[in-house]
Amino acid sequence: MLNVSAGKVAIVAGGGGIGGATARKLAAAGTAVVIGDLDEGNAKAIADDIIGEGGQARSIRCDISDEVSVAAMVRLAVDAFGGLDFAHVNAADLSVIFRDSNVLDVGLDVFDRTIAVNLRGHLLCTRAVLPELLKRGAGAIVYTTSGAAFAGEPERPCYAIAKSGLHALMRHVASRWGRKGIRANCVAPGFVMTENNKKTMPPDLLDHMRAATRSTRVGDPEDIAAMVALLLSDEGAWINGQVISVDGGATMR
Repeated sequence: MLNVSAGKVAIVAGGGGIGGATARKLAAAGTAVVIGDLDEGNAKAIADDIIGEGGQARSIRCDISDEVSVAAMVRLAVDAFGGLDFAHVNAADLSVIFRDSNVLDVGLDVFDRTIAVNLRGHLLCTRAVLPELLKRGAGAIVYTTSGAAFAGEPERPCYAIAKSGLHALMRHVASRWGRKGIRANCVAPGFVMTENNKKTMPPDLLDHMRAATRSTRVGDPEDIAAMVALLLSDEGAWINGQVISVDGGATMR
């Protein structure tokens, strides 16, 4: 078991799929976890599962594009568990991604919504979390990003712009506060077979995703959670300012 460790406190912003797996993995290592999600029922279900397994968890509805909502999530962690050591900022809004066409045709409403959650929301989480980590004298933040930031694609420009900006945010945090004990990194997942994907993905699209993966299978949420846990753990203490792809070899660079 990674030394994440017992007695620490983490926030997971965005509890679906990867975030839920991260929350469970951290809790199993003895970390108290607050799960914030736009779907309050999903966040509560994860927290209830963790508590049922003997762990410590709380849940809260959180819209990371709203500063007040983000502050409430951080305040819950501090009030319930006495402070904050880690954050996994995993929330994303993909509701407009199929309208994210190209820079000539994409609506500015698509751009604005994509940036509001996938970049501005991560900035809001960072601003809320950092003061609490600095009070501890150390801490770590992991952001969920995407290979779209560096792959170069004919579609999804708004999404790629947001994720590229997220890399800059992460490196700023690592550079500015690294000597104060703060680490920041990004994890770039490949295709992950979440429960939602299992229910909704057409078989032909699944075959396409499998063919694009240089591995024997597609990813599971637990594959990404394992890397997040490493980056938050003492074993990841010398990793800072990095974008790490966890995608079964879909991108090789």
